[in-house]
Formats: sequence, C-alpha cells, structure tokens
Amino acid sequence: MILLIESGSTKTAWRYITQANEAFESFQSAGINPYYQTAKQICDAQHEVLQKIKGMTLRFVYYFGTGITDESKKDVIREVLSPVIGNAELSIQNDLIAAGLSLCGKAPGIACILGTGSNSGYFEQGEIQHQVPPLGFWLGDEGSGGHLGKSLVLAYLHHELPADLQLTFTKRFGELDRLTILQHAYKGEFPNRWFASFSKFLFDHRKHPFCYQLIEKSFQSFCDLYLLKYPQATEVPIHVTGSVAFYYADILQRVLKSKQLRVGIISEGPMAGLTMYYKELHRDLF
Repeated sequence: MILLIESGSTKTAWRYITQANEAFESFQSAGINPYYQTAKQICDAQHEVLQKIKGMTLRFVYYFGTGITDESKKDVIREVLSPVIGNAELSIQNDLIAAGLSLCGKAPGIACILGTGSNSGYFEQGEIQHQVPPLGFWLGDEGSGGHLGKSLVLAYLHHELPADLQLTFTKRFGELDRLTILQHAYKGEFPNRWFASFSKFLFDHRKHPFCYQLIEKSFQSFCDLYLLKYPQATEVPIHVTGSVAFYYADILQRVLKSKQLRVGIISEGPMAGLTMYYKELHRDLF
C-alpha cells in the first residue's frame, strides 16, 4: 500500500508497508543518482526491482534520493517510476528530507547525512527551515565516504602515506597509477562512489595515527564549514544518518563534542524512522 524508497549513490533501500502491525517487505538494490544517470541507465540498473514493484498494490510512493537538485532531476525519477506504480500518488524529494523526517520527526534539530556524500539542514515541525548548501563531491562533501576516500588517494598520490601504510595500501589495491585514478575521477560514471570505496581501508586501519587524523580532520571540516554556521547549532541536537556516520560513530561523537555540539541520534540509514513517520501519517489507511 505504501512504498518507501531511499537512495544514495551506493545503494537504494525499498520498503513496502501493507499493515500497521505486520512485517513489511524490505529489499536493496544499487544506488540511484539522477545527477550522474539518465532514466534509461537507472531503469537498466534497477530492472529486477522495478519488475518486482509492478505487481504491488500501491496507494502512495515516497522517493527520497541523492542528486535531486531541481525539477529536471525529479523528472528523471518520474520517468523511471511512473510506468510501474500505476495510479499511486508519487512524491519525490531529496535525501536530506528523508534524514530530517527520520531523525527529527516534528522536533527541532539539525539532520545530517554522512554516507557516500554529505549534507545537512535545520528542521522544525517536519520541514526544513534552513540549509547551509552542500557543494557536491568535487567542491565539498566533507565528512563523507567520498571525501575520506579522496583524501586517502590524494595522500597516496602525493607520497604522504607512512611507509607501513603505503605497503599495506599497495598490497590491497596494487600500484595505482596517476592516469588510472584520473580516469575514474573525471571519466567514471560514479566518481564519488569509486573514491568512497577506499573509505573501507580507512575504517580497517582507523587506529593507525595517520588514518585516525585523516578521518578526524574530515569530520572537523564538516562541522566547521557546515554545522557551526547554523544559528541553532549549539541549541538543538545534531542527528546524523549514513554508513560513514554509523561505522565511525566513535570518532564522529568525539569531534561533535569537541565543537560543543550536542550529539543526537546516529543511525546507519533513515528507513526505520521513515517507516514510523509514514505509518503514523497514514494511520487511517490501516
């Protein structure tokens, strides 16, 4: 009856809700980003799951995703979903709205995303009131997996990795030459996803002083360039969702506290909170 879709550049979460108190059906697929993909590319990559939802009885479909920067990007998603959802009412919003509804609900707070990319916004009564605009992968995304991976690869290219880390890095990824990296950076379909894949190396070696400092510096930049520019930053909780926030929660919490910021909810993804929000919103359906 209700289909929730929450997509980042790396993965997409789908949840089908039919009854308020019954188990829901959840599944995952590859990430969707209309900033980098055409409707046809998305349809090809999501063919299996799109066929799956064709057979569902739907009243409402809520799509939240990265790359929804304007109406033209919403149109890409409409072109993908409209043929398979029948007469269901379709809502398309960016992934920051999903974070705000999931983490803040109706209460005031700053909701953040730290996944493949990063974003933030101040919410009240379930609506975004103010946003310090993100600058995307090449000019921003501090605190994200993409930024962490890019910082690590840059250190590798500039021969700044300590000898022991350089050896471990080369054993894991081989000798990465400059032209190969530039090809992924400027010609690859998802450069942010490719660079974010290196953040797993940082996680595995986060106790190494070099890696720890790199991670800490990225989170500090996210706080300084975005969070501390909100007038409400020290008055409301800072909630964060996303794989990077979840897996680096210990370092992230230390950085937030060092900036005199109040740590709120840290979740791996917004789907659980979204489920609660929309079950309550549509309780008359059940």
